[in-house]
Amino acid sequence: MRASTFRRLFNLWPPFLCNSMRLQMLSDDWREARVVLRLRPWNRNYVKSQFGGNLFAMTDPFWMLLVMHQLGNDYFVWDKAGAIDFVAPGREDVYAHFKLEPAVVDELRAAAANGEKVLRWFETDVVTANGNVIARVRKQIYVRLKPKAR
Repeated sequence: MRASTFRRLFNLWPPFLCNSMRLQMLSDDWREARVVLRLRPWNRNYVKSQFGGNLFAMTDPFWMLLVMHQLGNDYFVWDKAGAIDFVAPGREDVYAHFKLEPAVVDELRAAAANGEKVLRWFETDVVTANGNVIARVRKQIYVRLKPKAR
């Protein structure tokens, strides 16, 4: 599927659509993505800041998707673990940017070449438009070469 088609369809996915999250940009080569979470009355918490679950959810699938599309069909790619550190209250729209460097893809391929599982952590800051950090999210990705490709 083309990245532009995926972006449009993904923005209709209920967890994103109903919580005012939007995949703003997905590069044609699947190396970069940018997401926004708009602060709305229906998605803020009791103290009127961004709901922590939404801060994590806005970042959840993207490292896995970028890695999966870069490695291709010969690899299993899964989310293994995740963690979030809440730095400051998000009292406005927030953004997350994901950029998968070619060197990282090469490292993953080399590490998985023998068929062993590879676990790698990726980090993303959730920031305001001014660049103030609201949360730091870590996702661990599992990669393994499929048996037929070993």
